[in-house]
Amino acid sequence: MHETPDIARHPYAQLTPDVVLDALASVGLYGDGRLTALSSYENRVYQVHLEDPHEGHAAVVVKFYRPQRWSPAQIQEEHDFAAELLFGEVPVVAPLRLQGATLHQAEGFAFSVSPRRGGRAPELDDMEVLEWIGRFLARIHTVGAAQPFAVRPALDLGSFAMEPRQWLAQHRMIPLEVEREWFDTLDQALAMIGTHPVLTQAEAAGRIRLHGDCHPGNILWTPADLPGAGPHFVDLDDARMGPAVQDLWMLLSGDRRQRSLQLSALLEGYEQVRDFDRRELNWIEPLRTLRLVHYSAWLARRWDDPIFPINFPWFGTPDYWRGQVLMLQEQIEQMSEPCLSV
Repeated sequence: MHETPDIARHPYAQLTPDVVLDALASVGLYGDGRLTALSSYENRVYQVHLEDPHEGHAAVVVKFYRPQRWSPAQIQEEHDFAAELLFGEVPVVAPLRLQGATLHQAEGFAFSVSPRRGGRAPELDDMEVLEWIGRFLARIHTVGAAQPFAVRPALDLGSFAMEPRQWLAQHRMIPLEVEREWFDTLDQALAMIGTHPVLTQAEAAGRIRLHGDCHPGNILWTPADLPGAGPHFVDLDDARMGPAVQDLWMLLSGDRRQRSLQLSALLEGYEQVRDFDRRELNWIEPLRTLRLVHYSAWLARRWDDPIFPINFPWFGTPDYWRGQVLMLQEQIEQMSEPCLSV
């Protein structure tokens, strides 16, 4: 688990600055030599300043997709969703269409190019900000409900918990001294999640296309006194089918009272645009539990990527997994309590 990955053998080792600039040149854009790696673990993302602005953009963001994670069709479906959202006047940062396409290939990598967008993290303790975000989430979901994804997966118990559980067991990723306790506690949590049909049925009614990973880091906020004020949504890489509440709960934090206030503000804005099924509030803690399991498996699967041991040195230790047991126990308690009220 904690062996040092062979940097030279990882596919991203081939992604040198020259490869990045050559890829950009292959679609008709030329960098002036200023290239900055942006924070991203799943993919590799670079900001590149251009010799000549493109459609008013002096710099662009080039995203190289992790090999073998998504198929070209699945990536294209993400791009098409972003284009639909732009057409619906939803403020998302979508890939540019260059030479007639948004998805390109270079040196074995799939990549896209997007405009650079500035902004800061939203103030989630400001109820007006949350209401504003809620309105735009409703607009995302209105577009998302118009038709389903054809090839991108759904957020469900199987893909976010059962398959990761099996993978972790097969690869013996959990230290022996905590392995049984973690699996036993996980199975208790999964039994509770299994009572929610929308998270278990392959074709559950009510699923729509989602942003999928709508945490504060994927919302760029422009203050009200500046042009383009409000939220701008970035990184649709995890877009998938699922319940609408998935795009709301990651914006909640603090104690129960604070989360209830935040949720009320989000829904105040949301329901100005689109109806929200309040039954979905019962799914917040099950969805949080699924994310915990999926996150641990994601870290384990990526351990051969040198950037992961550097940035997550605490992962995989007995103490890490003991902490996960405690978090699952807390989730079992949370799932046993009444859902948040607004």
